[in-house]
Amino acid sequence: MKIKAEQKNSRQSPRKVRLLANQVKDLSLEDAFTQLAMMDRKASIVLLKVMRQAVANAIHNHQLTIDQLEIDTILVKTGPTYKRWQPVSRGRAHSIMKRTCHVEVILKSKDSADEKEEKADEKVKNTNKNDKKATKSTKKVSTDSLKKKTTKKSAQAKDQSKTTKKIEEKKVQAKRNSDLKQTQVRAVKPKVKKKK
Repeated sequence: MKIKAEQKNSRQSPRKVRLLANQVKDLSLEDAFTQLAMMDRKASIVLLKVMRQAVANAIHNHQLTIDQLEIDTILVKTGPTYKRWQPVSRGRAHSIMKRTCHVEVILKSKDSADEKEEKADEKVKNTNKNDKKATKSTKKVSTDSLKKKTTKKSAQAKDQSKTTKKIEEKKVQAKRNSDLKQTQVRAVKPKVKKKK
């Protein structure tokens, strides 16, 4: 069973509240309360209030005790941003972003031993079914992949042979062109007699 409590439009930036939420979300409820009480940050007050509200909802609405509860998730979402401005020199203005956040705490009740065993049995049955399906699909995939690999290798070999032939042709052609240029230069140069 999941129990929710939420505070909307809290006047703090979500980034600062998330820092504390990430530290506390893996702890037990008692440890989370003591940890938040010891932290010297404004965001800890907001988180404490929302967590206390979630516990109160569980006790009054679902007749659960604190021992039966554990933290499922703590979500810190961005709220609307108030945009203001600060006048500065030369008639300019700098923008001020006043960020808000929504804090949501979700608690869950600890499962009894019988329910855990039933869930474990269901997981085992599901994994057995998935394993059978996976073996069938891997047999099909393996034959298909072998065919694809052989065709890819033959195609790659053909491409490599084509590219090597092209490179060799270019080298031969470049050699011919350089030989022609040298012969043309020798033929065109007139012999100049030196003056004594």
